[in-house]
Amino acid sequence: MANEQVLTANQVIEKAAKYLNEKDIKLVQKAYEYANKAHEEQYRKSGEPYIIHPIQVAGILVDLEMDPVTISAGFLHDVVEDTNVTLQDLEEEFDKEVAMLVDGVTKLGKIKYKSQEEQQAENHRKMFVAMAQDIRVILIKLADRLHNMRTLKHLPQEKQRRISNETLEIFAPLAHRLGISKIKWELEDTALRYLNPQQYYRIVNLMKKKRAEREQYLEEVMNEVRDRLKEVSIHAEISGRPKHIYSIYRKMAMQNKQFNEIYDLLAVRIVVNSIKDCYAILGIIHTCWKPMPGRFKDYIAMPKANMYQSLHTTVIGPQGDPLEVQIRTSEMHQIAEYGIAAHWAYKENKQLSEQESFEKKLTWFREILEWQNDANNAEEFMESLKIDLFSDMVFVFTPKGDVFELPSGSVPIDFSYRIHSEIGNKTIGAKVNGKMVTLDYKLKTGDIVEILTSKHSYGPSQDWLKLAQTSQAKNKIRQFFKKQRRDENVVKGKELVEKEIKALSLDVEMKEILSSENLKRVADKFNFSNDEDMYAAVGYNGITAAQIATRLTEKWRRKRDLEQETSIVEAVQDLKKFSVSKKKDSGVRVEGIDNLLIRLSKCCNPVPGDEIVGFVTKGRGVSIHREDCTNIHTEETKDRLLSVEWEGNAKEGKEYNVEIEISGFDRRGLLNEVLQAVNETKTNITAVSGKSDRNKMATISMAISIHNVNHLQKVVDRIKQIPDIYAVRRMMH
Repeated sequence: MANEQVLTANQVIEKAAKYLNEKDIKLVQKAYEYANKAHEEQYRKSGEPYIIHPIQVAGILVDLEMDPVTISAGFLHDVVEDTNVTLQDLEEEFDKEVAMLVDGVTKLGKIKYKSQEEQQAENHRKMFVAMAQDIRVILIKLADRLHNMRTLKHLPQEKQRRISNETLEIFAPLAHRLGISKIKWELEDTALRYLNPQQYYRIVNLMKKKRAEREQYLEEVMNEVRDRLKEVSIHAEISGRPKHIYSIYRKMAMQNKQFNEIYDLLAVRIVVNSIKDCYAILGIIHTCWKPMPGRFKDYIAMPKANMYQSLHTTVIGPQGDPLEVQIRTSEMHQIAEYGIAAHWAYKENKQLSEQESFEKKLTWFREILEWQNDANNAEEFMESLKIDLFSDMVFVFTPKGDVFELPSGSVPIDFSYRIHSEIGNKTIGAKVNGKMVTLDYKLKTGDIVEILTSKHSYGPSQDWLKLAQTSQAKNKIRQFFKKQRRDENVVKGKELVEKEIKALSLDVEMKEILSSENLKRVADKFNFSNDEDMYAAVGYNGITAAQIATRLTEKWRRKRDLEQETSIVEAVQDLKKFSVSKKKDSGVRVEGIDNLLIRLSKCCNPVPGDEIVGFVTKGRGVSIHREDCTNIHTEETKDRLLSVEWEGNAKEGKEYNVEIEISGFDRRGLLNEVLQAVNETKTNITAVSGKSDRNKMATISMAISIHNVNHLQKVVDRIKQIPDIYAVRRMMH
């Protein structure tokens, strides 16, 4: 992509004809002619006819060997924004695909915004959302931005700086994530020229001074490599790799170095036919010159997220200076230069497996739609985008060796939600390289991360929103709390409806009234998707419980016969000898049998609201367990289980013991804050103990007396509001 050359439309079409068929070329030609007519008598700031810009954009897309639809959209990308042509016109003249791509890169024109920043953020949001549906949108936008940067000298200085800054913040990192290094380097170097011209031209002049010396040195190195490869009959293309100005500037700025302290200005690139040859050449290079420790990177075995693959090594060269060597196959070289465009799924002769692999590599892009739905405004959307897509990355491993890429600064919470949202929600701690760490530990490249989970965890703490760095993790945590609030409304709504039904004093079982068929019928009448939505609406006062109760009791069906398994029937017969004259006030009822000896199990401490099951003991009546208690779900015990339920008229004042475990960062006053929080919920604490490890991870065990699961949930929610609390879970023995 030569910076200086201005292509004509014929030259662009001739280039395209080298890889497109006659039918495709007709579409491209038609698009140019349509754009030429639409932009007639329009001129750029430079005084040139406006059509020159779309021609150059299409030319850049042809250099990337894009498909005919994308090239056509490149010619047409400004017609909707800058002429009287509408999207409907394009759809009629071409097709929906071309119109969709043009719409994706068209700015929002007719809406008034509070500020230019807000408008720009909205434009970017629109573009990224379109891009998530079809990646070609961003390729057209990158080509558009590249040509605009090449002609930036015709704009006022203030605009030059604003556009260059935006290019460095958004478009160059995006080109990097898409692996298109040809565009990335030019965008960065050109932006630097306008943002810091003094440093830019200083580096250019310093590079020019020693160019002849460097070229001679590289020629000597390349000849040595050619001779060695000839001995082992390996064919390779060997070239010197120029160091780009922006990368030198960034290294000088970030590492506080002078130009003469930058040693990797010299680099040799070796392109071969097979992966086997890559590793063979690596061995030859290391026998010629001594490798520098810690400077070897194998991106073939572990490709970068942008699909880049290559072997990198730095050796002490012939004159004692560090020399970087890159070794890759010709296919890898294409991907390194053209990135996603080299894998383009719209090209002909693509295997289905290749297309599936291509789509898989773009999964991170699909998340953009999810982010934009959760963002409150465009500025928030752009900030989260910059953090997740454009920041420096760290690579961490699972204990099984799977690698995950996360933004620099990520913590174990980000890692757990990257694996799966359920893993994230059940997280209670983390180990890094075999040692326990706090959940605010900053992950580093190479860390082996093991997430500790518990199915009894009560989910994320509000504090996690401050700890998490990635938008994905923050959104999943927010979704959990949204769902939690919905679940609370569902429970509340159901209680209110049942109360209204009881008040009607109907001679019918509650179970029958609340059958799935009856609930569906009433939910449909009130236009709810399901009974949970209906209960949630009652919970937040969207509809009254009386309305629902009245509808539910309109028609009720005969009581269905509940068939019990033979083993259960036998177990019930067994129970008669354990009947007692006065039933213990457990608050639990075994259906169809009165005056049973019932006790609540100490291993799982069930409380009203828990799903429960009865277990027929030998000589001690029925013990009540939580449905998820591991002690009763065995092959030996399955025949001794009974269906039980909490009594609807259980006394409000009755208390049940529950043990909880609280994890968090150990700091002064943490235990006092936890005790105070529990007291605020008017809950009795019967026992408390705490410990802290050398990693400052505090664990507080607490036994409390509660009335039901709603009471317990209030206690847990209040504890999770305390800063530095990471997890709360219910204990089971």
